[in-house]
Amino acid sequence: MNNPYIPYRAVIKTIRDETCDTKTFSLVLHDGGCEQAFQYRPGQFIELSLLGYGESPISIASSPGQKGCLELCVKRVGRVTEALHRLSKNDVVGIRGPFGNGFPVGDMVGKNLVFVGGGLGLAPLRSLVNAVFASRRDFGKVTVLYGARTPDDLLFRNELAVWSDRDNTEVLVTVDVGSRDWQGNVGVVTTLFNKTVISARNAAAIVCGPPTMFRFVIHELLKIGFTEEAIMLTLERLMKCGLGKCGHCNIGPKYVCLDGPVFTYKELKGLSEAL
Repeated sequence: MNNPYIPYRAVIKTIRDETCDTKTFSLVLHDGGCEQAFQYRPGQFIELSLLGYGESPISIASSPGQKGCLELCVKRVGRVTEALHRLSKNDVVGIRGPFGNGFPVGDMVGKNLVFVGGGLGLAPLRSLVNAVFASRRDFGKVTVLYGARTPDDLLFRNELAVWSDRDNTEVLVTVDVGSRDWQGNVGVVTTLFNKTVISARNAAAIVCGPPTMFRFVIHELLKIGFTEEAIMLTLERLMKCGLGKCGHCNIGPKYVCLDGPVFTYKELKGLSEAL
């Protein structure tokens, strides 16, 4: 059994620029493919380590059924991620995990799904969206509402177009600040609710983005008629150990690394420090 404190060695196979400060890294475990040696669920995260720099929690952006590699979409925001962005193909990193509860995919079967993502929050949602498309007949309508700060900050541009072409799928994109060439919606992500028709009947909503976005999106979803149990949020916290031992990520009685990072709104609404 793998010791959760000891990282796997993973080799960087490809690096793709998403924005000026965000890259997607495809990794393959040094001792074999991800499918055999590293089982994970959408919504889980890993601890990525670089010798001499430390560890950083990173959401998994690939889906479990994706052939080949584990994918991480990483923004350059600190010591570890700065060092990661300087690496090249075939360099080696460490990964521990997977950690966290992930999304309850089985409970979503047969339902319409509404994804609301802001900024880098699209990365963990991407894992679930692609898992849903891999079993498309098991789910109802898929609606993706995605917002970024500017057009240059949009992630996975090609995939957004591919998703929008899927059957019974709607993808709406907005930016806070447009540009001369931008032809799409301008405004925060909640402005997209007025651009489509969303029903709460037999539906689940999955939300990920900056914490300031949550309360406004939750307000819109509750107004539509979503129950507190049908709204799922994935939280971002400094999860140092991933095992509930260090206490860095606790919110009241809950540990984000163990009890989350996916929670229902009902679970979090009484915890003032959570939202």
